[in-house]
Amino acid sequence: MASLAVLIALVGAMLASGAAGVRVELTRVHSRPGVTASQFVRDALRRDMHRHKARELAASRGGGATVSAPTRKDSPGGPEYLMTLAIGTPPLSYPASFDTASDLIWTQCAPCGGRCFPQPTQLYNPAGSATFRVRDCGGSLCPYNISYGTGWKSGFRATETFTFGSSPACQARVPGITFGCSNASSSSNFNGSSGLVGLGRGPLFSYCLTPFQDANSTSTLLLGESAAFSGAGVRSTPFVASPSRLPMRVFYYLNLTGISLGTKVLSIAPDAFSLKADGTGGIIIDSDTTITSLDDAVYQQIRAAVLALVTLPTTNGSAAMGLDLCFALPSPMSAPPAMPSMTLHFEGADMVLPADSYMISESGLWCLAMQNQTYGVANILGVCQQQNMHILFDVRKETLSFAPAKCSTL
Repeated sequence: MASLAVLIALVGAMLASGAAGVRVELTRVHSRPGVTASQFVRDALRRDMHRHKARELAASRGGGATVSAPTRKDSPGGPEYLMTLAIGTPPLSYPASFDTASDLIWTQCAPCGGRCFPQPTQLYNPAGSATFRVRDCGGSLCPYNISYGTGWKSGFRATETFTFGSSPACQARVPGITFGCSNASSSSNFNGSSGLVGLGRGPLFSYCLTPFQDANSTSTLLLGESAAFSGAGVRSTPFVASPSRLPMRVFYYLNLTGISLGTKVLSIAPDAFSLKADGTGGIIIDSDTTITSLDDAVYQQIRAAVLALVTLPTTNGSAAMGLDLCFALPSPMSAPPAMPSMTLHFEGADMVLPADSYMISESGLWCLAMQNQTYGVANILGVCQQQNMHILFDVRKETLSFAPAKCSTL
């Protein structure tokens, strides 16, 4: 797995150099000027839908090295968060998507022959790097072809030196990382990104995501020993063993046993979040899905509980926000009413979500920031519900740890 190689090599390089870890700043896509929260949510939901469909198709085919999926040229593409890293010698800096539900690091490479999507930086040119090496597959190039909800990418596999870290003081330069050198794509854009860094099932990393509607602050990704944290407020829950086949084996599955809204425990079937023998079901935590997506029976329980607490009139928010349950605020500047916290009951640990982590307001609308999914694939804990939560992935210990945090100050 490329991502496993990335993190093992990175941790090894830091230990050898005596570094405590690597800090990387993450920039949310909608922090760019001119993109409102409602536009971002609407576009992100379309992107999530195509991503879910691609996962469903990949699961139905049993995964493999080559996966195809329906694409739409006019659909919004690209990542939820961008990180900056550098590739090659001399190093060329570029922005890449950060994705915990993917298993490959790739960037676009020259020459592309007109088949690459526009990107904000120049194309990486293997001929200009002293550390580029082609992976050999019996005397020929090793091809790769990967699909997302927004289209496919293809090229060949190689090795390079990558530089991670937001500042020289905490950077790590890691040689010999396998990556995909992409020279063809069906996407018309990747939302300001020049590639992707997959962190599925890596050894040790943590991140802290700033509030969903905070367009000014950057989030933080920590790699290596600096990723760890402790304290009285930290809660930990074990990962559920992933299915052995692709694409599900790179996902981080959790054991969610129930959900409460305030003091009300919702009537959810005991097996609602169980991972089935065929690899469907279960719930994963994902850094590249915006809105939490739940089985329809579970979603309807949450929807009914929210409706029972809110006295505002409902309104159709599908056009403006793309969300199913929205309320009309008295005016665009009105503050939403108080709501109790929502608690996700994981095995051995409760994750408490304040109201602004499951409700979102914009332009006089106040909406439930969750959606139902009927694709039969995994339930997904999206980034809107992970905001202002320091989250540690420790695959050596097979645990996810989390604690409330003010992520803009981490």
